[in-house]
Amino acid sequence: MAAAGAQSRSEDEEPAGKKDLKRTTTQAFGGGIPKRRSSSRSIKRKKFDDELVESSLVKSSTRVKGPPVIEPIRCSGSEPSSNEKKKVTKSSTTLTPPLTMVVTPPPIAKRVKKSKQPLQITKDLGRWKPTDDLLLINAVLQTTDLTSVHLGVKFSCRFTFREIKERWYALLYDPVISKLAWQAMRQLHPETIAAIQSKALFSQAEEALLAKIGSTSQPKLEVFQELLSKYPSVFHPSRTPKSLLVHWQLLKQYYLLEDQSVQPLPKGDQVLNFSDAEQMVDEAKLKDSRDEVLEHELMISDRHQKREIRQLEQELPRWQVLVDSITGMNVPDFDNQTLAALRGRMVRYLMRSREITLGRATKDKQIDVDLSLEGPAWKISRKQGIIKLKNNGDFFIANEGRRPIYIDGRPVLSGNKWKLNNNSVVEIAGLRFVFLINLELISLIKAEAAKMTQQ
Repeated sequence: MAAAGAQSRSEDEEPAGKKDLKRTTTQAFGGGIPKRRSSSRSIKRKKFDDELVESSLVKSSTRVKGPPVIEPIRCSGSEPSSNEKKKVTKSSTTLTPPLTMVVTPPPIAKRVKKSKQPLQITKDLGRWKPTDDLLLINAVLQTTDLTSVHLGVKFSCRFTFREIKERWYALLYDPVISKLAWQAMRQLHPETIAAIQSKALFSQAEEALLAKIGSTSQPKLEVFQELLSKYPSVFHPSRTPKSLLVHWQLLKQYYLLEDQSVQPLPKGDQVLNFSDAEQMVDEAKLKDSRDEVLEHELMISDRHQKREIRQLEQELPRWQVLVDSITGMNVPDFDNQTLAALRGRMVRYLMRSREITLGRATKDKQIDVDLSLEGPAWKISRKQGIIKLKNNGDFFIANEGRRPIYIDGRPVLSGNKWKLNNNSVVEIAGLRFVFLINLELISLIKAEAAKMTQQ
């Protein structure tokens, strides 16, 4: 074996020496340009720390992600030549890309699908519980109307009509949501399923059969049991005689039976008012629960209030004397030239012409009634209003300022006018006045005006 190995080595070394001699001769004596020497081997040099880390990461990644390398079977005692090594490396480099392309994508796709699936489960099963889905399916199968389902079914949450509609379409046409909903409903307890089915809405066919029972009769459970046995395909499987009796009583209460009829509302003048209905009520039939203690307390409080009112009425003249003594204007003494007076808390203004102006006097402009003498009048306009006496004996006030004038609590806006009566309260920017009319003089003016019209 040793001799054979030595022979093979000498055979390998001979062609290598011949090749070197040929290269040197061609380079020395050849007439052409000398060829550049190249090698496929990488130059070995010391690596820096960051390159060491990157190379280690690359090696670990290639070990984990790379495809399994198939090494050729070697015979014992024989080493592969350099050409064979190059062939193996070339074949391995050419085979690795398709292997990685084929092997690596399927597990990535599977991982993405698995990660997306629980997200859909959490979305679909957020507000809609399996009990709600079962209620929705039963109600739609009974009524075939989503509006009645929205009005008649009591879900765990207050779903809008749009949400119910979208959920129903999702259960019908979305395979993922319908599959999840069916799996969740199958896991429900049989008792909860029975309780949900017992709450199913009544269909029109069921109510039509129940409405045939007369309102005057008092049916028992046997009558409804006969209905269930006679029409098993019409009634829901969860119906019981007791549930049919309860629903029949509701139909009777709302006048929905066949032999019942709702009275039409009267037309025209025969409409029943609340007072007429109150008179028709028999008071004897009403339960009069009298509370003697409460009645006694109310009577005592009524006596106290009446006594206080009498005392105040008796004290009113005394207070009036005090007020008149302070103001000094008990009854205005009108002369023959005074038509009316505007009495305030501090000042009294006399109206001796048929037209006077109210406002705030300044250096540039003088007016008939300066309201600044009564109190702070900085909010009052310079020409706040005009009081006029017409030929028929009526007084009118016209507002020409920015702020409203209140006559007996009623606002008179800018540009409007209002009639003034005797003892009318005029309020301008917080200042209050009482308008007093000389009734004797005004009556004479009215009589003269009447004579003039007659002539």
